[in-house]
Amino acid sequence: MSTSEKLTYLLEQVRLRRATTAEYRELLQLISDDESGEIVKLLDAFHSASAAADAGNAGYDHAYWQQAVKEILDADQPARELVILPVKSRVHFLQRYWWAAACIILLTAGAYYLSRQTQQPVMVNRAPVKDVAPGGNRAVLTLSDGSEITLDSAGNGVLAQQGNTRITKLNNGQLAYSGAGNPEGKVLYNTMSTPLGGQYQLILPDGTGVWLNAASSISYPTAFTGNERSVTVTGEAYFEVVKNEKMPFRVKAGNTTIDVLGTHFNINAYKDEASINTTLLEGAVRVNVSQQQQQLRPGQQARVPANGTSIQVVDHADISEVMAWKAGFFSFNDADLPTVMRQLSRWYNVEVKYEGNIPQRVFTGEIGRNLTLSQVLKGLTKTRIKYRIENGNRIVIQP
Repeated sequence: MSTSEKLTYLLEQVRLRRATTAEYRELLQLISDDESGEIVKLLDAFHSASAAADAGNAGYDHAYWQQAVKEILDADQPARELVILPVKSRVHFLQRYWWAAACIILLTAGAYYLSRQTQQPVMVNRAPVKDVAPGGNRAVLTLSDGSEITLDSAGNGVLAQQGNTRITKLNNGQLAYSGAGNPEGKVLYNTMSTPLGGQYQLILPDGTGVWLNAASSISYPTAFTGNERSVTVTGEAYFEVVKNEKMPFRVKAGNTTIDVLGTHFNINAYKDEASINTTLLEGAVRVNVSQQQQQLRPGQQARVPANGTSIQVVDHADISEVMAWKAGFFSFNDADLPTVMRQLSRWYNVEVKYEGNIPQRVFTGEIGRNLTLSQVLKGLTKTRIKYRIENGNRIVIQP
C-alpha cells in the first residue's frame, strides 16, 4: 500500500470513528516522518473528497477528538512532539469540516500552531516541572447579606432563600432561581463570581441562561421587577435571554450597555483586553456607549475600546473562535503570543511574565481546555518559543 493510500485509509478510519489507538499512532508516525511537505497535498486531496461525503452533517464532534487526544497523551508511550511545517503564508488547517486537519491538530500535542516564520523550529531542553490541571466548574455565590456559598463543593438542592426566591443547585451543577421575589418589595441582589481556573452556569429568575468564563462575575436581582431586567458583568459571559417585550434585558459591562429583548450573544469585557467585544449569535441587540448606539445583526461583533466611546462593528465575526470557550476549547485565528497567554493564564490560574522583547509569533489552531498546562505548552516549543516554569504557577517566556 502506497503512502497516499495508507494516509487516506487512516484518515478515513478516524473520520468514521473506527480508528484504533494503533492506527492513531501510525497516522502520527506518517506525519512526523514527512519531510517533503507531500502530506499537506494529500491532506488537501482528502479534504476535497471527504467534504462531499460529510455534506449535511453537523461538523466534527469536539468531544470525540478531545477524548482521542487524552488517549494518545495518557498512553504508556509518550506522544510524539508537534510537527511544525514551514509555511510562507497562512494555511487554513482549521476549516470546520476539515476532519483530517482536526485529527492531526488535536492528536499531535493537543494544539496545532502554524507560524508565519519560515525558520526551522528550535528544540528546547526543559526540566520536569509540576504540572497544572485545567480549570473546571468553580464559582462563589455572594448573597444579599454578604454571606458566601462555594458552589463547586455545595450539595445539590436548595442552597438559600432570598425573600420568596429559592436558590437551587440542580443535578447538572447549574444554579437556578425560582419564586416570587421579596414580599416587602425590596430588591435583593446576588453576585456569582468564577475564580481564575473556573467556569459556571446560571439560570436567572426569568429563565435566562448565563455561562460565565474564568475570572468573571455577574450581579443580578433575585427577582426581576419594574420595567427592565438589568445585570452587571465583568470578564466574559454568554447569554441566552428569554424574550419579554414588556421588560427588556440590559447588560452593563464597563463603559458599555447592551439592550436586548430575546437573543443569544457573548460579551468579553476582561480588563486586560483592549476592547469590550459583544458578539451576536441570533436575535438583535443594541450596543450603547456614551451618546452612541449601534444595533447588531447575527454574526456581527461590536468592539468598544476599554477607555473610549467609539463603536467598531465587524460584519463577519469568527463565531466559532468567540464561542470556543463555552464548547471546551481555546481557539486562535492569527492570534499573537500575549493573546494566547492571557487565555491560558485565566484558565490555568498562572502568571505570565516576559523576559526581554515579546516574541513575534502568530498562532492559529484549537486546544482542548481539558488538557493539562504542560500538554498545551508542549506545542509552543515547536514554534521557537522558549519558556520556563517558576514556583509551579508562573510561566516565564524567554527571548
